[in-house]
Amino acid sequence: MQPYYFDHNATTPVSPEVLAAVTPVMTELYGNASSIHHFGQAARHRLDEARRQVAALLGAVPEEIVFTSGGTEADNLAVLGTAREGHAITTTIEHPAVLGAVAQCASSTLVPVDGRGMVDPDDIRRALRPDTKVISVMHANNELGTIQPLEEIARMAAEAGVSLHSDGVQAAGKIPVDVRDVGVAMYSITGHKFYAPKGAGALFVRKGTNLAPMFFGGHHERDRRAGTENVPGAVGLGRAAQWIAEYGSAEWQRLEALRDRLEQMVLERIQDTHVNGLGALRTPNTSNLRFDGIDSEPLLIALDLKGFAVSSGSACSSGASEPSHVLTAIGLTAEQARSSLRISLGRSNDMAQVEALVDALAESVARLRRLAPSALVPAHV
Repeated sequence: MQPYYFDHNATTPVSPEVLAAVTPVMTELYGNASSIHHFGQAARHRLDEARRQVAALLGAVPEEIVFTSGGTEADNLAVLGTAREGHAITTTIEHPAVLGAVAQCASSTLVPVDGRGMVDPDDIRRALRPDTKVISVMHANNELGTIQPLEEIARMAAEAGVSLHSDGVQAAGKIPVDVRDVGVAMYSITGHKFYAPKGAGALFVRKGTNLAPMFFGGHHERDRRAGTENVPGAVGLGRAAQWIAEYGSAEWQRLEALRDRLEQMVLERIQDTHVNGLGALRTPNTSNLRFDGIDSEPLLIALDLKGFAVSSGSACSSGASEPSHVLTAIGLTAEQARSSLRISLGRSNDMAQVEALVDALAESVARLRRLAPSALVPAHV
Protein backbone atom coordinates (compact mmCIF):
# COMPACT_ATOMS: atom_id res chain seq x y z
CA MET A 1 0.00 0.00 0.00
CA GLN A 2 1.43 3.35 -1.08
CA PRO A 3 1.06 5.96 1.69
CA TYR A 4 -0.10 9.40 0.63
CA TYR A 5 0.57 12.43 2.82
CA PHE A 6 -2.10 15.16 2.94
CA ASP A 7 -1.21 16.84 6.25
CA HIS A 8 1.32 19.49 5.19
CA ASN A 9 -0.19 22.15 7.48
CA ALA A 10 0.90 20.02 10.43
CA THR A 11 4.43 19.57 9.13
CA THR A 12 6.29 18.99 5.90
CA PRO A 13 9.13 16.59 5.07
CA VAL A 14 12.60 18.09 4.82
CA SER A 15 13.18 18.72 1.13
CA PRO A 16 16.21 17.31 -0.73
CA GLU A 17 17.74 20.74 -1.28
CA VAL A 18 17.36 21.64 2.40
CA LEU A 19 18.89 18.35 3.51
CA ALA A 20 21.82 18.95 1.18
CA ALA A 21 22.35 22.40 2.70
CA VAL A 22 22.04 21.30 6.34
CA THR A 23 24.17 18.15 6.30
CA PRO A 24 27.61 19.78 5.84
CA VAL A 25 26.77 22.36 8.50
CA MET A 26 26.18 19.55 10.99
CA THR A 27 29.21 17.48 9.98
CA GLU A 28 31.83 20.04 8.91
CA LEU A 29 30.85 23.59 9.94
CA TYR A 30 30.03 22.73 13.52
CA GLY A 31 31.63 25.74 15.22
CA ASN A 32 29.82 28.07 17.61
CA ALA A 33 28.80 31.11 15.56
CA SER A 34 29.97 33.39 18.39
CA SER A 35 33.55 32.00 18.40
CA ILE A 36 36.25 34.07 16.72
CA HIS A 37 38.31 31.16 15.35
CA HIS A 38 37.96 29.70 11.87
CA PHE A 39 35.31 27.15 12.82
CA GLY A 40 33.17 29.78 14.51
CA GLN A 41 33.50 32.29 11.71
CA ALA A 42 32.60 29.68 9.10
CA ALA A 43 29.42 28.97 11.05
CA ARG A 44 28.76 32.71 11.39
CA HIS A 45 29.04 33.13 7.63
CA ARG A 46 26.39 30.48 7.03
CA LEU A 47 24.15 31.99 9.73
CA ASP A 48 24.42 35.43 8.13
CA GLU A 49 23.61 33.96 4.72
CA ALA A 50 20.52 32.24 6.13
CA ARG A 51 19.39 35.50 7.72
CA ARG A 52 19.65 37.23 4.34
CA GLN A 53 17.62 34.46 2.68
CA VAL A 54 14.83 34.64 5.27
CA ALA A 55 14.78 38.44 5.07
CA ALA A 56 14.47 38.26 1.27
CA LEU A 57 11.47 35.91 1.56
CA LEU A 58 9.65 38.41 3.78
CA GLY A 59 10.74 41.66 2.12
CA ALA A 60 12.73 42.62 5.22
CA VAL A 61 16.36 43.47 5.92
CA PRO A 62 18.60 40.92 7.69
CA GLU A 63 18.91 42.99 10.86
CA GLU A 64 15.15 42.64 11.37
CA ILE A 65 15.22 38.82 11.52
CA VAL A 66 15.41 37.10 14.92
CA PHE A 67 16.00 33.36 14.72
CA THR A 68 13.87 31.34 17.16
CA SER A 69 13.10 27.70 17.91
CA GLY A 70 9.89 27.91 15.89
CA GLY A 71 6.53 29.59 15.57
CA THR A 72 5.47 29.16 19.20
CA GLU A 73 8.53 30.96 20.53
CA ALA A 74 8.22 33.67 17.88
CA ASP A 75 4.56 34.26 18.77
CA ASN A 76 5.30 34.36 22.49
CA LEU A 77 8.23 36.73 22.02
CA ALA A 78 6.12 39.09 19.91
CA VAL A 79 3.14 39.20 22.29
CA LEU A 80 4.87 39.08 25.66
CA GLY A 81 7.79 41.20 24.50
CA THR A 82 5.42 44.07 23.79
CA ALA A 83 2.31 43.66 25.94
CA ARG A 84 2.99 41.58 29.06
CA GLU A 85 2.07 44.53 31.30
CA GLY A 86 -0.57 45.97 28.99
CA HIS A 87 -3.65 45.15 26.91
CA ALA A 88 -3.55 42.78 23.94
CA ILE A 89 -6.11 42.25 21.17
CA THR A 90 -6.38 39.06 19.15
CA THR A 91 -9.03 36.91 17.46
CA THR A 92 -10.94 33.82 18.54
CA ILE A 93 -9.33 31.61 15.84
CA GLU A 94 -5.67 32.17 16.66
CA HIS A 95 -3.19 29.36 17.23
CA PRO A 96 -2.81 28.32 20.89
CA ALA A 97 0.67 29.87 20.85
CA VAL A 98 -0.94 33.31 20.50
CA LEU A 99 -3.99 32.64 22.66
CA GLY A 100 -1.80 31.27 25.43
CA ALA A 101 0.58 34.22 25.28
CA VAL A 102 -2.25 36.76 25.25
CA ALA A 103 -3.69 35.11 28.36
CA GLN A 104 -0.46 36.01 30.19
CA CYS A 105 -0.86 39.73 29.47
CA ALA A 106 -2.34 42.06 32.06
CA SER A 107 -5.59 42.19 30.05
CA SER A 108 -6.81 41.04 26.65
CA THR A 109 -9.73 41.13 24.24
CA LEU A 110 -10.67 38.33 21.84
CA VAL A 111 -12.44 39.58 18.71
CA PRO A 112 -14.90 37.23 16.94
CA VAL A 113 -14.86 36.17 13.29
CA ASP A 114 -17.63 35.57 10.77
CA GLY A 115 -18.83 32.28 9.32
CA ARG A 116 -15.94 32.19 6.86
CA GLY A 117 -13.35 32.73 9.57
CA MET A 118 -12.73 36.39 8.68
CA VAL A 119 -12.25 39.15 11.24
CA ASP A 120 -13.88 42.55 10.75
CA PRO A 121 -11.25 45.29 11.18
CA ASP A 122 -13.94 47.52 12.70
CA ASP A 123 -14.33 45.01 15.54
CA ILE A 124 -10.63 45.36 16.25
CA ARG A 125 -10.93 49.15 16.16
CA ARG A 126 -13.72 49.02 18.73
CA ALA A 127 -11.56 46.82 20.99
CA LEU A 128 -8.73 49.38 21.15
CA ARG A 129 -8.01 50.93 24.54
CA PRO A 130 -5.54 53.56 25.75
CA ASP A 131 -3.40 50.78 27.26
CA THR A 132 -3.45 48.51 24.16
CA LYS A 133 0.12 47.50 23.35
CA VAL A 134 -0.25 44.86 20.65
CA ILE A 135 -2.75 43.54 18.13
CA SER A 136 -2.07 39.96 17.00
CA VAL A 137 -3.96 38.64 13.97
CA MET A 138 -2.82 35.54 12.10
CA HIS A 139 -2.15 35.98 8.40
CA ALA A 140 -3.66 32.63 7.37
CA ASN A 141 -5.59 30.23 9.56
CA ASN A 142 -4.07 26.80 10.12
CA GLU A 143 -7.38 24.91 9.87
CA LEU A 144 -9.39 26.87 7.30
CA GLY A 145 -6.65 28.57 5.29
CA THR A 146 -8.56 31.88 5.40
CA ILE A 147 -6.39 34.95 4.82
CA GLN A 148 -7.06 38.01 6.98
CA PRO A 149 -7.18 41.67 5.81
CA LEU A 150 -3.89 42.57 7.47
CA GLU A 151 -3.22 45.69 5.42
CA GLU A 152 -6.37 47.40 6.70
CA ILE A 153 -5.68 46.28 10.26
CA ALA A 154 -2.10 47.54 9.96
CA ARG A 155 -3.28 51.02 8.95
CA MET A 156 -5.59 51.10 11.94
CA ALA A 157 -2.82 49.95 14.28
CA ALA A 158 -0.46 52.60 12.95
CA GLU A 159 -3.05 55.33 13.51
CA ALA A 160 -3.50 54.13 17.09
CA GLY A 161 0.24 53.81 17.73
CA VAL A 162 -0.11 50.08 18.50
CA SER A 163 2.24 47.32 17.32
CA LEU A 164 0.67 44.78 14.95
CA HIS A 165 1.95 41.21 15.11
CA SER A 166 0.89 38.49 12.71
CA ASP A 167 1.35 34.77 13.10
CA GLY A 168 2.47 33.99 9.56
CA VAL A 169 3.30 30.35 10.20
CA GLN A 170 0.64 29.10 7.76
CA ALA A 171 1.14 31.90 5.24
CA ALA A 172 4.90 32.09 4.67
CA GLY A 173 5.78 29.60 1.97
CA LYS A 174 2.16 29.38 0.76
CA ILE A 175 1.39 32.93 -0.41
CA PRO A 176 3.53 35.97 -1.25
CA VAL A 177 4.53 37.86 1.90
CA ASP A 178 6.04 41.33 1.98
CA VAL A 179 6.06 42.69 5.50
CA ARG A 180 6.54 46.25 4.21
CA ASP A 181 3.42 46.07 2.03
CA VAL A 182 1.40 44.35 4.74
CA GLY A 183 2.49 46.89 7.34
CA VAL A 184 3.13 44.60 10.31
CA ALA A 185 5.59 45.41 13.07
CA MET A 186 6.27 41.72 13.80
CA TYR A 187 5.74 38.52 11.82
CA SER A 188 6.28 34.90 12.92
CA ILE A 189 7.34 31.99 10.70
CA THR A 190 8.57 28.44 11.23
CA GLY A 191 10.54 26.28 8.84
CA HIS A 192 8.82 22.94 9.23
CA LYS A 193 5.73 24.29 7.46
CA PHE A 194 7.72 24.74 4.24
CA TYR A 195 10.20 21.85 4.07
CA ALA A 196 12.87 22.97 6.58
CA PRO A 197 13.70 21.10 9.81
CA LYS A 198 11.57 21.33 12.93
CA GLY A 199 12.93 23.56 15.67
CA ALA A 200 13.87 26.47 13.41
CA GLY A 201 11.79 29.61 13.06
CA ALA A 202 12.09 33.37 12.95
CA LEU A 203 10.42 36.57 14.05
CA PHE A 204 10.55 39.66 11.85
CA VAL A 205 10.85 42.74 14.08
CA ARG A 206 10.55 46.02 12.22
CA LYS A 207 13.24 48.57 13.04
CA GLY A 208 12.12 50.82 15.87
CA THR A 209 9.77 48.26 17.45
CA ASN A 210 10.20 48.03 21.22
CA LEU A 211 10.60 44.36 22.13
CA ALA A 212 11.64 43.01 25.52
CA PRO A 213 13.46 39.64 25.45
CA MET A 214 12.05 36.49 27.04
CA PHE A 215 15.42 34.71 27.38
CA PHE A 216 18.40 36.12 29.26
CA GLY A 217 22.05 35.27 28.83
CA GLY A 218 24.42 36.19 26.04
CA HIS A 219 24.08 38.97 23.48
CA HIS A 220 22.80 36.76 20.67
CA GLU A 221 20.36 38.01 18.03
CA ARG A 222 21.11 41.65 18.89
CA ASP A 223 20.04 41.09 22.51
CA ARG A 224 16.57 39.97 21.45
CA ARG A 225 16.98 36.22 21.92
CA ALA A 226 19.77 34.85 24.11
CA GLY A 227 21.15 31.37 23.42
CA THR A 228 23.63 29.72 21.10
CA GLU A 229 22.24 29.89 17.59
CA ASN A 230 20.89 26.77 15.92
CA VAL A 231 23.04 27.19 12.83
CA PRO A 232 21.91 24.00 11.00
CA GLY A 233 18.27 24.88 11.61
CA ALA A 234 18.76 28.45 10.42
CA VAL A 235 20.59 27.26 7.31
CA GLY A 236 17.73 24.87 6.54
CA LEU A 237 15.21 27.64 7.05
CA GLY A 238 17.19 29.92 4.76
CA ARG A 239 17.51 27.33 2.01
CA ALA A 240 13.79 26.57 2.17
CA ALA A 241 13.08 30.30 1.92
CA GLN A 242 15.33 30.51 -1.14
CA TRP A 243 13.43 27.67 -2.84
CA ILE A 244 10.13 29.45 -2.21
CA ALA A 245 11.49 32.67 -3.65
CA GLU A 246 12.49 30.82 -6.83
CA TYR A 247 9.67 28.31 -7.33
CA GLY A 248 6.85 29.27 -4.95
CA SER A 249 4.60 31.05 -7.44
CA ALA A 250 4.37 28.08 -9.81
CA GLU A 251 3.90 25.65 -6.91
CA TRP A 252 1.07 27.70 -5.42
CA GLN A 253 -0.78 27.71 -8.74
CA ARG A 254 -0.36 23.94 -9.00
CA LEU A 255 -1.63 23.36 -5.46
CA GLU A 256 -4.61 25.65 -5.90
CA ALA A 257 -5.68 23.70 -8.98
CA LEU A 258 -5.38 20.44 -7.04
CA ARG A 259 -7.30 21.86 -4.06
CA ASP A 260 -10.12 23.19 -6.23
CA ARG A 261 -10.42 19.90 -8.10
CA LEU A 262 -10.41 17.98 -4.81
CA GLU A 263 -13.28 20.04 -3.43
CA GLN A 264 -15.25 19.83 -6.67
CA MET A 265 -15.00 16.02 -6.78
CA VAL A 266 -15.87 15.62 -3.10
CA LEU A 267 -18.94 17.84 -3.35
CA GLU A 268 -20.09 16.05 -6.52
CA ARG A 269 -19.57 12.51 -5.22
CA ILE A 270 -20.39 12.68 -1.50
CA GLN A 271 -23.80 13.93 -0.45
CA ASP A 272 -24.24 16.28 2.52
CA THR A 273 -20.70 17.60 2.41
CA HIS A 274 -19.58 21.20 2.94
CA VAL A 275 -16.40 23.28 2.60
CA ASN A 276 -15.74 25.21 5.80
CA GLY A 277 -14.50 28.72 5.06
CA LEU A 278 -15.79 28.67 1.49
CA GLY A 279 -16.09 32.16 0.03
CA ALA A 280 -13.10 33.60 1.84
CA LEU A 281 -9.67 34.15 0.33
CA ARG A 282 -7.70 31.04 1.32
CA THR A 283 -4.21 29.64 1.08
CA PRO A 284 -3.95 27.50 -2.07
CA ASN A 285 -3.21 24.19 -0.37
CA THR A 286 -5.84 24.00 2.38
CA SER A 287 -9.33 22.50 2.40
CA ASN A 288 -11.53 21.93 5.45
CA LEU A 289 -14.38 19.56 4.63
CA ARG A 290 -17.43 18.70 6.74
CA PHE A 291 -19.29 15.42 6.30
CA ASP A 292 -22.75 15.47 7.91
CA GLY A 293 -23.46 12.50 10.14
CA ILE A 294 -19.81 11.44 10.37
CA ASP A 295 -17.43 11.62 13.32
CA SER A 296 -14.02 12.64 12.04
CA GLU A 297 -12.06 10.27 14.31
CA PRO A 298 -13.25 6.97 12.76
CA LEU A 299 -13.00 8.61 9.34
CA LEU A 300 -9.37 9.56 10.05
CA ILE A 301 -8.64 5.99 11.11
CA ALA A 302 -10.36 4.54 8.04
CA LEU A 303 -8.36 6.79 5.74
CA ASP A 304 -5.13 6.01 7.58
CA LEU A 305 -5.76 2.28 7.09
CA LYS A 306 -6.13 2.99 3.37
CA GLY A 307 -2.81 4.87 3.36
CA PHE A 308 -3.98 8.49 3.50
CA ALA A 309 -2.74 10.91 6.16
CA VAL A 310 -5.13 13.81 6.85
CA SER A 311 -6.11 15.58 10.07
CA SER A 312 -9.12 16.86 11.97
CA GLY A 313 -7.49 20.19 12.81
CA SER A 314 -4.38 21.63 14.38
CA ALA A 315 -1.71 19.07 15.23
CA CYS A 316 -0.98 21.10 18.38
CA SER A 317 -4.50 20.31 19.60
CA SER A 318 -4.58 16.62 18.66
CA GLY A 319 -5.86 14.40 21.43
CA ALA A 320 -8.04 17.17 22.84
CA SER A 321 -11.59 16.08 23.71
CA GLU A 322 -13.05 19.48 22.89
CA PRO A 323 -14.05 20.31 19.31
CA SER A 324 -11.88 22.70 17.32
CA HIS A 325 -12.07 26.22 18.73
CA VAL A 326 -11.61 27.53 15.20
CA LEU A 327 -14.63 25.70 13.82
CA THR A 328 -16.89 26.57 16.74
CA ALA A 329 -15.74 30.21 16.42
CA ILE A 330 -17.13 30.32 12.86
CA GLY A 331 -20.51 29.15 14.12
CA LEU A 332 -20.39 25.38 13.77
CA THR A 333 -21.94 23.22 16.46
CA ALA A 334 -19.73 20.84 18.38
CA GLU A 335 -21.15 17.98 16.30
CA GLN A 336 -20.44 19.77 13.04
CA ALA A 337 -16.91 20.61 14.16
CA ARG A 338 -16.29 16.94 14.96
CA SER A 339 -17.51 16.05 11.46
CA SER A 340 -14.77 18.04 9.76
CA LEU A 341 -11.44 17.08 8.22
CA ARG A 342 -8.51 19.23 7.15
CA ILE A 343 -6.72 18.25 3.96
CA SER A 344 -3.51 20.18 3.27
CA LEU A 345 -1.57 19.53 0.08
CA GLY A 346 2.14 19.85 -0.64
CA ARG A 347 4.95 19.20 -3.06
CA SER A 348 4.55 15.41 -2.99
CA ASN A 349 0.89 15.43 -4.04
CA ASP A 350 -0.39 15.17 -7.61
CA MET A 351 -3.72 14.70 -9.35
CA ALA A 352 -3.53 10.91 -9.21
CA GLN A 353 -3.15 11.07 -5.43
CA VAL A 354 -6.03 13.53 -5.13
CA GLU A 355 -8.29 11.25 -7.15
CA ALA A 356 -7.27 8.29 -5.01
CA LEU A 357 -8.02 10.29 -1.85
CA VAL A 358 -11.49 11.19 -3.13
CA ASP A 359 -12.18 7.51 -3.86
CA ALA A 360 -11.09 6.61 -0.33
CA LEU A 361 -13.21 9.39 1.17
CA ALA A 362 -16.30 8.32 -0.77
CA GLU A 363 -15.87 4.67 0.26
CA SER A 364 -15.14 5.47 3.90
CA VAL A 365 -17.95 7.98 4.36
CA ALA A 366 -20.48 5.62 2.77
CA ARG A 367 -19.33 2.76 5.00
CA LEU A 368 -19.44 4.81 8.19
CA ARG A 369 -22.90 6.13 7.36
CA ARG A 370 -24.13 2.57 6.85
CA LEU A 371 -22.67 1.52 10.20
CA ALA A 372 -24.35 4.42 12.04
CA PRO A 373 -27.62 5.11 10.21
CA SER A 374 -29.06 6.94 13.22
CA ALA A 375 -26.42 9.63 12.70
CA LEU A 376 -27.46 10.31 9.13
CA VAL A 377 -28.95 13.67 8.29
CA PRO A 378 -32.68 13.70 7.46
CA ALA A 379 -33.63 12.78 3.93
CA HIS A 380 -34.04 15.68 1.53
CA VAL A 381 -37.60 16.85 1.04
